[in-house]
Amino acid sequence: MSENNNETTPENIETTAASHPENDPGKLNGNDAVNQAAEQWKDAASRNIPALELGDTPVPDDTANLRQGPSLHDGLLGLLPLVGVWQGEGQAHDTKGQEYTFGQQLVIAHDGENYLTFSSRTWKIDTEGKPEGPSVRETGFWRISEKDEIEVTYTSSTGIVEIFYGEPFNDRAWQLESASTMVTETGPKNLGPGKRMYGLMPNNNLGWVDERMVDGEMRPYMSAELTRIAG
Repeated sequence: MSENNNETTPENIETTAASHPENDPGKLNGNDAVNQAAEQWKDAASRNIPALELGDTPVPDDTANLRQGPSLHDGLLGLLPLVGVWQGEGQAHDTKGQEYTFGQQLVIAHDGENYLTFSSRTWKIDTEGKPEGPSVRETGFWRISEKDEIEVTYTSSTGIVEIFYGEPFNDRAWQLESASTMVTETGPKNLGPGKRMYGLMPNNNLGWVDERMVDGEMRPYMSAELTRIAG
């Protein structure tokens, strides 16, 4: 990783989260939480992921906008700020340890049930800042219990299936640790267990960091800072 002081790291996500102690999810009801989100992301308030419109189904469409579609399940208030469409850039390391820049679009949505859907698309960016084509995709689900125990399951296009457990750091940050990491025969050979942290930055962008165990120590693997573009 670069030595940029603005780099997204677990430490600066924790610092940001700790600097907002007044935002305790236990002090907000659903309406208050939605109104708070609406004030923070005015520019994206009218946008949403498009419906498929390929035929009637007896279940609601996914929505990444808290003001549109089904109401967010009460059990998800601890994850509410994550809902939306986010886009930006980050840094990653390939299987040879070389660093590269990537772009990312992250969609976190719901359908009124007690889970969030998670869909990430990334693309590599060359040294001149131009996209080089599609890279890794992830899809999965977030759940959180009444005791604030977070469960995240996801599958990667690179042949990874992983389960994370964690908890909120507060209502602006969420910390996770992998409990089970499985890799297919054609997947990455040296992927160790990992830790992830997601958190809202001072500018209300979403920062996230993935660290992996390499040679007995946790090392940076991927990180990004994303702007909310819908929701």
